[in-house]
Amino acid sequence: MVDYILLEKYALNKTVLIVEDDINIIKETKDLLELVFPNVDIAYDGEEAFKKYLTYKKDNNKYYDLVLTDIQMPKLNGIELTKLIYKENKDQLLIVLSAYNESKYLLELINLGISHFINKPLQYDSFIHIINVKLKELYLKEEDNIEIKSIVNINNRLVWNKDNKQILLDGSIVKLTKKEILFIELLMKYIEKTRTIDEILNYLWFDDEHNSPDIVNLKNIISRLRKKLPMLEIENIYGFGYRINLI
Repeated sequence: MVDYILLEKYALNKTVLIVEDDINIIKETKDLLELVFPNVDIAYDGEEAFKKYLTYKKDNNKYYDLVLTDIQMPKLNGIELTKLIYKENKDQLLIVLSAYNESKYLLELINLGISHFINKPLQYDSFIHIINVKLKELYLKEEDNIEIKSIVNINNRLVWNKDNKQILLDGSIVKLTKKEILFIELLMKYIEKTRTIDEILNYLWFDDEHNSPDIVNLKNIISRLRKKLPMLEIENIYGFGYRINLI
């Protein structure tokens, strides 16, 4: 089962280029990807795609994080496009959209270095699973090369340590319960983002075999946190969820 909170983390700030000549498939694929990615571009043939690929690099000083391409397309097919992209950027994350009658092309694509294919028509579960697997690989690779900032200043008195999962008030650790820590951890993943009630309940009770998610218990957790940390601004977005605001 895909952990959508982690998927959201993996996809943060990632960009995607979809290459497909079938208008219905490209719309369906774009709609699915926009549930996860903040930026999704499209191209209707291989030639247009490669031009967009180079233009994006020129304008942003980086390549697309993910390219999804069909095989049979006008002007440049998926195999030719893959060769051009790999010549330009051998590390490009690229997934091929493949119809069942295109199996004769798969061996050549595998020899080029393609490891994942998504069958058409798209099946939501398998589609999201493959996207999750490849984004996780990309995220872990980037994490190895980037120093993650572990300390977040919430305000002039409160500090959140992401590595140790501790909150400090005026330099002293505040004792919190497991679920209070989980609540803060979730809301601090993406600062000032509102988390829905369902997201919070599922996160807090994910591995609790003895209790079920309960909105009353959640409100009690938030009430206790407000008493322990009155300067922690936990905002209730009525009818939707909660977020932490930095001051």
